[in-house]
Amino acid sequence: MAEAMRYPRLEALLGRQTPLAAEHDRLLVVAILLLLGIGVVMMGSASMAIGEQERNQAGFFLIRQLLFLIPAAMAIGIALVTPLERLQQWMPVVLLGSLGLLVFVLMPGVGREVNGATRWLPLGVINLQVSEVARVGFIIYLAAHLVRQGEKGPLTIGALIAPAAVMAVAGVLLLAQPDFGALVVLAVTLGSMLFVAGVSLGVFSMLAVAVVGLGAILLASAPYRLERLVAFRDPWADPFNTGFQLTQSLIAVGRGEWFGVGLGNSVQKLFYLPEAHTDFLFAVLAEELGLLGMLVVIGLYTFLVLRVCLIGSASFRADRPFGGLIAYGVAVSLGFQAFVNMGVNLGLLPTKGLTLPLMSYGGSSLVMTAVALGLVLRVDYERRLSQRAASTVKRRRPR
Repeated sequence: MAEAMRYPRLEALLGRQTPLAAEHDRLLVVAILLLLGIGVVMMGSASMAIGEQERNQAGFFLIRQLLFLIPAAMAIGIALVTPLERLQQWMPVVLLGSLGLLVFVLMPGVGREVNGATRWLPLGVINLQVSEVARVGFIIYLAAHLVRQGEKGPLTIGALIAPAAVMAVAGVLLLAQPDFGALVVLAVTLGSMLFVAGVSLGVFSMLAVAVVGLGAILLASAPYRLERLVAFRDPWADPFNTGFQLTQSLIAVGRGEWFGVGLGNSVQKLFYLPEAHTDFLFAVLAEELGLLGMLVVIGLYTFLVLRVCLIGSASFRADRPFGGLIAYGVAVSLGFQAFVNMGVNLGLLPTKGLTLPLMSYGGSSLVMTAVALGLVLRVDYERRLSQRAASTVKRRRPR
């Protein structure tokens, strides 16, 4: 195994000697459950008006979200009992399946179109957002690929040709939907995994410049993306058109002040703020629970991301780079998506259609987030198991 794969750069930031006691896993599970609980409460509050209008039932979306918890629990259970070695063996199937879903949703008469975007596969009572599934699949693929290449020696440009080609194909398919937000999250996630795996700074810098350049071209080529960027800079210049979502979100945040107007008392969710139970759930939380509620949620996400990074760091120290890369990929994916969502709600970033992981309404996001976190728990379980076995063998050796 290449030395760069054993000691990722982020390990130095997190501390190589950080102990990982058994209690840390319990705290991670508690953080996940707290985010789920807060999400269910806030989503139920934010969706009452739209549920009454569209379904003639105020609790319609809340009931569906609670039902989504059942497949999410099953998904995390399956991930927990799936050996990482088997995932490595299944890597080609995972990759082809991820790309296949992105292609399948674009076939005429197959994908479901919502607001001009074809991102969902209708599966009876639920709609599967294929980009959520593909993101987890690509994390598994890149982790397996980098480990295999890292065993041969330092990662070179030649070792990155295959993942670059996969990323290019995935990018084209995501833009065809279109789902620019999912593409940005995927690019940041896979790029961070390359950095952690030990790709030289020169190669990494070239890739980063190329990706940023392509992103700038994509922004300039789509007028609606430029409109969002302009609206982000000054949403009050056109508050009833391009800046409508952001101005309504900022009004909600401002009304919340320190302690909020009270749970269920939001005014902005009453059809002033679009997508109040999905993309702009954090704004409703800010209005009803105030700055205190925002800080609690931000703190929980921060703890979750750092804890997952620590699990990845410990896996690298135990010479288990596949699990370490998966953990880092999941941490960046969830952390970056949460950061973008909250940044959009607070007017710090241009408007993007990204949900808040574990909290916003949506079965696909909830289930695939559960799969990702289940994989992280599996990574930590196998690392602890291997270290316990090594300690047992060491104690049994004759002196």
